[in-house]
Amino acid sequence: MERRQRVVVIGAGIGGLVAALRLAAAGLEVTVLERAARPGGKMRAVPVGGRPVEAGPTVFTMRWVFEEVFAEAGASLAERVRLSPAGILARHAWSAHERLDLFADPDASAAAIAQFAGAAEAEGYRRFCARAAEVYRTLEGPFIRSERPSPLDLGRRVGLWGLGGLWRIRPFATLWGALGDDFRDPRLRQLFGRYATYCGASPFEAPATLMLVAHVEQEGVWYVDGGLSRLAQAVADLAGERGAVLRFDTEAGRILTEGGRVTGVETADGARIPADAVVVNADVSALAAGLFGPEAARVTGPVRAAERSLSAVTFCVSARPEGFPLVRHNVFFSGDYRAEFEAIRRGGLPPDPTVYLCAQDRDDADAAPGGPERLLCLVNAPARGERPLTSQEIDRCATTMRARLAACGLALATEPGGVTTTPSGFEALFPATGGALYGRASHGWTATFRRPGARTRLPGLYLAGGSVHPGPGVPMAAQSGRIAADSLLADLGLSRASTRPWAGAATPGGTSMP
Repeated sequence: MERRQRVVVIGAGIGGLVAALRLAAAGLEVTVLERAARPGGKMRAVPVGGRPVEAGPTVFTMRWVFEEVFAEAGASLAERVRLSPAGILARHAWSAHERLDLFADPDASAAAIAQFAGAAEAEGYRRFCARAAEVYRTLEGPFIRSERPSPLDLGRRVGLWGLGGLWRIRPFATLWGALGDDFRDPRLRQLFGRYATYCGASPFEAPATLMLVAHVEQEGVWYVDGGLSRLAQAVADLAGERGAVLRFDTEAGRILTEGGRVTGVETADGARIPADAVVVNADVSALAAGLFGPEAARVTGPVRAAERSLSAVTFCVSARPEGFPLVRHNVFFSGDYRAEFEAIRRGGLPPDPTVYLCAQDRDDADAAPGGPERLLCLVNAPARGERPLTSQEIDRCATTMRARLAACGLALATEPGGVTTTPSGFEALFPATGGALYGRASHGWTATFRRPGARTRLPGLYLAGGSVHPGPGVPMAAQSGRIAADSLLADLGLSRASTRPWAGAATPGGTSMP
């Protein structure tokens, strides 16, 4: 019997998990190495007061990505993960008397904006929605679903009839500048400019194309029962069922090569695992820093500190909120958005931060669930994880966060046992990143094209994750895993058309310990 192709996936973040699932379902022998005790990477939960609090991404969009991933592996997303649609996308506040909800229904959002800021701003919102939809339609096929293009490649992919749309999405404008075409109210520019932070960027430097995030949310935001860490576990479980072996508490070391191509992986404890190909689901900074050996380090350049995306300070707490009607997703905006990002650009924490608060025991209803609630509070921070924040700086950050919440009418009575994660904490979790949560910052129109693609110069080595094409965020990172798997299969002469649909693993898979 012909030997099956062997693949090692380094990292069980969502990009690595999707790649492992796709390759195992195609009949390859897949081993996943993960240094943490469970899958998910940034899609993680931490225990607070005996209950898990989601400490990573909390907004689930682009459901179609995961529906396709599960279907291609012979399973159903809806049968594996319980999802429910969000009616309120987010509640926004600037003061105790300035609040605005955005809804899944664009007409309801337009009506709310008209009441909040006037009819002209509501019309501006409708124009903005149309532009955001055009950006998304222009980029989904040739960019989001495809391998990393160059600017010329992108022009060729959209074709002659798509060039007009490509030009109309204003790739050379900043998001903040483009928002001025539709909104005069600075609060609305602040609200929609915040979408740049979904990619770890400043709205004053990010390209206008990031307005596509608004369209993505309008297409549907979903509540995931158990949080996004549960979604990661569901992908890991399915990968195991399809034959992949997932080894947790196992740190990958050097990527082995011979004759100019990949031959396997050596773990941190010296064990050698032979492989015909390796998929690295780690930040590209870890590769460039030599964490996987000198041969792998040469496939990508370093990301300088000034080029890093945002980091964060997060507070996972159990608390009793008072004075503000929370929904699942809440944003409390700073008094001066430009000053906030200037402080971060200079390497400091903003004295008046914007605060994102995820109330994980709530949905669209204003009613409190009763008793202490699980909350994630997040403020943006510079990715300077090599220089740990002092205890005084962390205390000051907590104080300024509470002051911003209080200015909007919210007080939190917190229980003991909260978990705080700073940029240096994220650096420890994701080495060589400085705590950057989204890879290279999406600043300037060329930044997108500077992210590496799935294929590398080293034969047999492939990349996945939020620091590579098509970019950060849960669905995009998942899409990177699909692209990496498909590139690997094609290079092995095993295109998806030539591999069998999954009909049972050739060997049993699952999770294993080192």
